[in-house]
Amino acid sequence: MFGFLNRAKLKKDDLKGISKLMYQDNSNDSWDKENLTRRNLDFTIESVRYIDMYTERLLNTEFGIELLNKHFDNLVVRLGAYVGEVIKNNVKQDFYWYESDSVQNFSPYLNELHSVNKTQSVLYSKRKDKVILPLNVVSQLLKGNCRYSNLLTYVEEAIKQNS
Repeated sequence: MFGFLNRAKLKKDDLKGISKLMYQDNSNDSWDKENLTRRNLDFTIESVRYIDMYTERLLNTEFGIELLNKHFDNLVVRLGAYVGEVIKNNVKQDFYWYESDSVQNFSPYLNELHSVNKTQSVLYSKRKDKVILPLNVVSQLLKGNCRYSNLLTYVEEAIKQNS
């Protein structure tokens, strides 16, 4: 009789504010101050080029490697949130940020979530019953085991697949 009370609920997890930290709270590095600005990071597809340049610096400079070693999870969330917001804004569908475990419970046949850390957020469309995993892709890229050579390629493919 009260079966509807046991139905899994989606838990929203708004990462838009975190995505803005890419330009609101960057390091004292001169490159970061010049390039990670509100004007450059305007959530357009083209702006992902700055994110790619930043990830290259993280992976290939002593300063970047030190940042990655100290703040890996934080960087994954910030970069993934930014990339996800770009995808979300350009797909123009009903994708919203949710906690991954609530999406898994809501729609258990989504195989894409098997490789996601339970504490991560995902973009999920209830209408399409589809998930997009920007934090997972960023994590893989920063660890050096991503199928994408850069985030721009990922963003363009995700938009194309979900539009």
